[in-house]
Amino acid sequence: MNGYWMLVLHSHLPFVKHPEYEYFLEEHWLYEAISECYLPLLMQLEKLNSERTNVKLVVSLTPTLCEMLADDMLKERFEKYLIKMIDLSKKEIVRTESQPEFNSTARFYKNRLENLLDYYRHNLNKNVLEGYIKFKNKGMLEIITCAATHGFLPFMGHFEKAVSAQITTAVNNYKKHFGENPKGIWLPECAYYHGLESVLNDYGIKYFFTDTHGVLFAKPRPRYGVYAPVYTRKGVAAFARDFHSSKQVWSSKEGYPGDYNYRDFYRDIGYDLDMNYIKPYISPDGARVFTGIKYHRITGKTDYKEPYIREKAIYKAGEHAAHFVNERTKQVDELTPLIDRKPLIVSPYDAELFGHWWFEGPEFLGNVFREMDKSEKIKPITPTEYLEEYETNQVTELNPSSWGDKGYYEVWLNRSNDWIYRHLNFAVKRIHDLAVEYSETSDPEEIRILNQMAREILLAQSSDWAFLMTTGTATEYAVKRTKEHIYNFLRLEKMLEGSVDQRFLSKCENKNSILQELTFNVYR
Repeated sequence: MNGYWMLVLHSHLPFVKHPEYEYFLEEHWLYEAISECYLPLLMQLEKLNSERTNVKLVVSLTPTLCEMLADDMLKERFEKYLIKMIDLSKKEIVRTESQPEFNSTARFYKNRLENLLDYYRHNLNKNVLEGYIKFKNKGMLEIITCAATHGFLPFMGHFEKAVSAQITTAVNNYKKHFGENPKGIWLPECAYYHGLESVLNDYGIKYFFTDTHGVLFAKPRPRYGVYAPVYTRKGVAAFARDFHSSKQVWSSKEGYPGDYNYRDFYRDIGYDLDMNYIKPYISPDGARVFTGIKYHRITGKTDYKEPYIREKAIYKAGEHAAHFVNERTKQVDELTPLIDRKPLIVSPYDAELFGHWWFEGPEFLGNVFREMDKSEKIKPITPTEYLEEYETNQVTELNPSSWGDKGYYEVWLNRSNDWIYRHLNFAVKRIHDLAVEYSETSDPEEIRILNQMAREILLAQSSDWAFLMTTGTATEYAVKRTKEHIYNFLRLEKMLEGSVDQRFLSKCENKNSILQELTFNVYR
């Protein structure tokens, strides 16, 4: 065996919960991710486990995602969502009876959705986290954490308490859900700044991931390039993304997901069908949304789309998996004579790519593990296993970086979103002062208010809001969420010196119920 491959799936969604509405559009982000990404991945792991295929992968589960997956209201709403989609798939079988090329796909969707519901109810007890814990306990999966609310840490680096609040909250939340402290962390947006490793080390984090240039531009230059981890001066290991394996999946021109046989993401019956027919399955206000039922393949760079043929797409996923493993084997063969250890290829991706954007992605990953299981040259590995095999690694000073456009911080700080940071900085400074001022309080009402203030500022710090403002996707919602959390913070602060609005406090606690273990003392 000549080398190793490390798959890292970053699983994250911002905290979205709206108990005040029966239906809320942005909650669909969660339901789509569960039905298209998380459940299909877990079901692939079930198959691989039954086949006794060697599987080793890393999954980051952010605290915001864990909290949503464990939330009783959201679990109930997801179940209702699946039931509604099953009802739609049954109607589609009837509607497409005279269209055999679509009817077989409609039947596929019905069977698929029913299998998802059955797996969710009976295998997972309606708790997706149970699936991850199962495969973690089997040694197939290494689960790592992320900053509490996916805050962009470089923009908090000037005030270490803001960073440590994000990290200690994440560690405590991981312990709540998984019963132990996390060994590793996915830095939000893969964003690193000088000195971050000191905070990570304080909380027992052993390793993290950077983009390629974070390690390649390190000082001194890395002896093994990105094909082995490096240590920071605090002893925390950094694993860097391999450009080649990323390009084969991510590239819009060369990546596998662009193959013409795969399902087209954008052609969805939520947009294609008559409003009177589809209205019960989209937003009650008439806003069209993706239903997940799509009948066309990518076909080519044309508006004309041919029918989706599931069998051909799955065959392609097998071909691409074999090609992927062959390319990684070539990399290992080229690197082996050049370095004095087994080279490591690190392939990190957004988990939502596999199943949501690339519908056949989970099948591709399953086939990758099957192909690699047959290989005598390359095997999958986890960070902990690698660091146990190679305890000695080069010490370097990493380069500030992110995996955003252009590789640095511009996506999260530009003219579309720069206004948010003066408010975030003010709130962090204020909660720190209040944490010191009220450090001895035993008043349960003051503690409730201060704890909720801590939640509100953490939620306002989510990097998702700045990202959505930059991309112009759900901009109105991102602006609204940022302003809402800052407003809540300021209004709650006024209650410390005046009368307590119990209705407003309870409303904040119910809606923004994330991180119940959090206390304001994280800012002391």
